[in-house]
Amino acid sequence: MASARLEQISSHLSGTTSQGTQIGVKKPDDVVIVSCVRTPICRARKGLFKDTKHEYLLSVALKAVTERVNLDKSLVKDIVVGNVLPPGSGANLARIAMLHAGYPDKTSVMTVHRQCSSGLQAVTFIAALIREGTIDIGIGAGVESMSQFYGSHQIKKESLDQDMLASDSNIADCLMPMGIVSENVAQEFGVSREKQDKFSAESHKRAYFAQRNGLFKREIVPVTTNYIDDKHGGKVSRITVSNDDGIRPTTSAEGLAKLKPAFRKDGTTTAGNASQVSDGAAAVLLMKRSRAIELNLPILGKYIASDVYGVPPRINGIGPIYAIPNACAKANISPSDLDIIELNEAFASQAVYCIEKLGLSFDKVNPLGGAIAFGHPLGCTGARQVSTLLYNLIRTKKRIGAISMCIGSGMGMCSIFEAEF
Repeated sequence: MASARLEQISSHLSGTTSQGTQIGVKKPDDVVIVSCVRTPICRARKGLFKDTKHEYLLSVALKAVTERVNLDKSLVKDIVVGNVLPPGSGANLARIAMLHAGYPDKTSVMTVHRQCSSGLQAVTFIAALIREGTIDIGIGAGVESMSQFYGSHQIKKESLDQDMLASDSNIADCLMPMGIVSENVAQEFGVSREKQDKFSAESHKRAYFAQRNGLFKREIVPVTTNYIDDKHGGKVSRITVSNDDGIRPTTSAEGLAKLKPAFRKDGTTTAGNASQVSDGAAAVLLMKRSRAIELNLPILGKYIASDVYGVPPRINGIGPIYAIPNACAKANISPSDLDIIELNEAFASQAVYCIEKLGLSFDKVNPLGGAIAFGHPLGCTGARQVSTLLYNLIRTKKRIGAISMCIGSGMGMCSIFEAEF
């Protein structure tokens, strides 16, 4: 029986090469994505998730990602959760969320913190575990409740070794606020305020179009939660949140141009051309192709390659200009071969510079908007981008996509995926 099933799997797959993952070639050992979901993304401290706990948000995503494809949760061997802000890196909270979502206690879980790439790092860790044969099924996820924890994680400069800080400007620059990094990038590489505001307005325009036309429906899992109405005596309501709440349909470049700089008096970075502080969670279910076929599960796409690259901390927003070409080289393609690029919009300054420096088409980058429009819940974003990328590739019948972001303290990351439909 088993040999017959393996024969069936082999005949289903094309290509017999064993040297790495190849675009356009299907092999039994490919790491594939069979399900990916995200919660809506809501404004921190002001939005619909302001009273929703971090662990509950994560549990919703973890529950939905297996139930969407009717997978027995006991088959999931390991879960890695990208997370930036909570105390103890959220390890206990991730375990609580996993158990609440219905996974058995034999399923393992851990958290990973690589700043803004944490969610993507979680996905790539699971992909690596599957490739090396340590597990056959796993989940890469991400979560952040910036309503709960933003501001509580700041390192005090005086608590660090002062001799180390004084010995190398790069070391001291690791503590530089991201808003100042944005200003450094804009100034050093000549990204004008006009370009930043135009880019930001376009992000809202694209996101609003996508939301209005239901283009996020496949990736979003609604969240039923409690909401406290602070303006009306603290009334508690039970609500179901189905859409991102940070998108502003009336945003224009002209309106953004009226905002004052947020970090330097003579600067160009404002509250309108930077990513929003947000709450959200996402999860991606991965396994070997042979296992997906054996379980009769849909295959949305496959994981191809990743790269992480370090840059000077004072201009860490430029990390993607190295990570994207490096990841593409590992996939034996060039950046021009990418059909869609999900580039995290930490700030318009760095996003615009990376796009221009790499010669990418603006039409291919964040076609459904980005973090400036619907927010950047730090640990969640990379995992969220997997859903946005794959469902949009499938919808538009395109094949090759990239997810990339800059990373606090001076890095950039990129992962390449291929959609299947």
